[in-house]
Amino acid sequence: MPGPTAFHRLNPLTKLLLAIVSTALAIILGGLLAPAIIVLVAVLAPAALAGILPRLLRTALLLSLPIAISVLVVNLFFYPAGREVLFQLGPIRATAEGLGFAVETLARIGAISGAITLFYLTTPPAELVLDLERRGVPARLAFVAIASVQTVPAMVERAAAITAAQRARGLDTEGSPWKRIRGVVPLAGPVLLGSIAEIEERTMSLEARGFTRPGRRTLLWSPPDSGGQQLARWTLLALVPVLIAIRVLGWLPL
Repeated sequence: MPGPTAFHRLNPLTKLLLAIVSTALAIILGGLLAPAIIVLVAVLAPAALAGILPRLLRTALLLSLPIAISVLVVNLFFYPAGREVLFQLGPIRATAEGLGFAVETLARIGAISGAITLFYLTTPPAELVLDLERRGVPARLAFVAIASVQTVPAMVERAAAITAAQRARGLDTEGSPWKRIRGVVPLAGPVLLGSIAEIEERTMSLEARGFTRPGRRTLLWSPPDSGGQQLARWTLLALVPVLIAIRVLGWLPL
């Protein structure tokens, strides 16, 4: 079904390329200003148009929080070129240089996680796979792509169902940390066995539908595309090498 907003209805390749180019530019340009512009233009504005801004902020924060804490702690206290000491905890010193580098890295992480989350929240995996197949990507490669995207959500959903079933049978999975750890063992087995059984069922279903037959498949539907989106994609692709050259030549002091 078409998405509820104009951004949802964009071609999946357009949204994928937007996420990839935003990620590449955040890494190439660095600093604080460039990632901030990328987040504002390529993440927050489209998310607001798509009506998913609060969900995007929450999801991107949860995704980037563990690595963000690690980056902040490591660079703040163990930056090798740090000279200006902010404060000291025993033998460990927090330096201004480490803090500055950590903030710049966090800006890049925020831009990357926001771009990826925006694509994930607005693009059904099946649409991306159909569009890739329409453009000549082999069906096996497209299936690997969609299976990779759907693996974690499927396992999370299966784990939640098994947890509810185990609780109904009297298993205590809440309370103290020891009870939570002990409750993992009865959940791990059914989750793994269920994943294996699902793989077998999916394989048989694909074989019954002629997935392995030679030749190109006939698609009954593919996501719409337009000349304007094609022009935008080529513009985004051309933007990356141009900015790399400008950055290397030192014409973009960000």
